[in-house]
Amino acid sequence: MRKRSKKYREIKSNFDLQERMDFAAAVAGAVESSYVRFDETVDMAVRLGVDPRHADQMVRGSVVLPNGLGKEVKVLVFAKGEKEKEAQDAGADFVGNDDMIEKIKGGWFEFDKAVATPDVMGSVGKIGKILGPRGLMPNAKTGTVTFDVAKAVSELKAGKVDFRVDKTGIVHAPMGKVSFGAEKLLENIRAFMDTILRLKPAASKGAYLRSVAVSTTMGPGFKIDPVFVKELLK
Repeated sequence: MRKRSKKYREIKSNFDLQERMDFAAAVAGAVESSYVRFDETVDMAVRLGVDPRHADQMVRGSVVLPNGLGKEVKVLVFAKGEKEKEAQDAGADFVGNDDMIEKIKGGWFEFDKAVATPDVMGSVGKIGKILGPRGLMPNAKTGTVTFDVAKAVSELKAGKVDFRVDKTGIVHAPMGKVSFGAEKLLENIRAFMDTILRLKPAASKGAYLRSVAVSTTMGPGFKIDPVFVKELLK
């Protein structure tokens, strides 16, 4: 069993972590409970009433958080010709095609997100087994396989978050940093939850939102009652 620090146990004792609260109270609790010296990430975990084993119940998407993620996002663009310059002008950190593919084959991963134009996906697909497990493979469903590389790069730089339900039916996603404060974090969470609701599969039966929780990198989780989603999205 993982042994928690004395400070963690002390913080945990100050809150009723079994209580299912509204979004504002949960976010305030998460921010207040931060006790480490670095700026922690605030994460959301949403359990959905779907069975990811069935393709028609898969929940996958992306959202541009209005206040970003609070960190620099390094973007690699696989492109050729005029699209290379478009990517560079849009602020991409790395641009190329075969040269970048060879670097990645050699173990280079100094980027956070990857974008590719459709005409180079045949080449990029050759390193799919390398990029895929790391969550770095460009995908049309998340808008990272596109000829509009300028838009894709600007959205990623602005704090676009890709998410996908895991095999247990849970979606995990970062919402920003503790230093944002509760108000900005709630704005990000509002955009995220709105997207989650709009992606509800038609095949999903019963309660779609089973449980919701917010936590910081090192802190305890605060449970949110899904009934408060309507209040959040007003």
